[in-house]
Amino acid sequence: MAKYQIIGQNGSHIVEVTGRPEWALLQLAEAGLKGCTPIDNPAPRWSGYVHVLRGLGVDIETITERHTGPFPGNHARYVLHVVILRVEDADAA
Repeated sequence: MAKYQIIGQNGSHIVEVTGRPEWALLQLAEAGLKGCTPIDNPAPRWSGYVHVLRGLGVDIETITERHTGPFPGNHARYVLHVVILRVEDADAA
């Protein structure tokens, strides 16, 4: 489990995440304002990862986009609106 400092408009706090939610948080941070979509960053449950992160107080915007092709419809683009910093655990040293 990794700890991250979440810095946003309403201050900052520490969260602990692991597994796919941590992966999603790092993908969102790397993507910046471009954001991530399940099309560009394939994973089975993007909406679930975002739900977990939002529950931890991480500000993530959902933008609904149309797509065409053989299976036209909508998809979500997730955009992180906070800065994240990895917090080193003092006990790990």
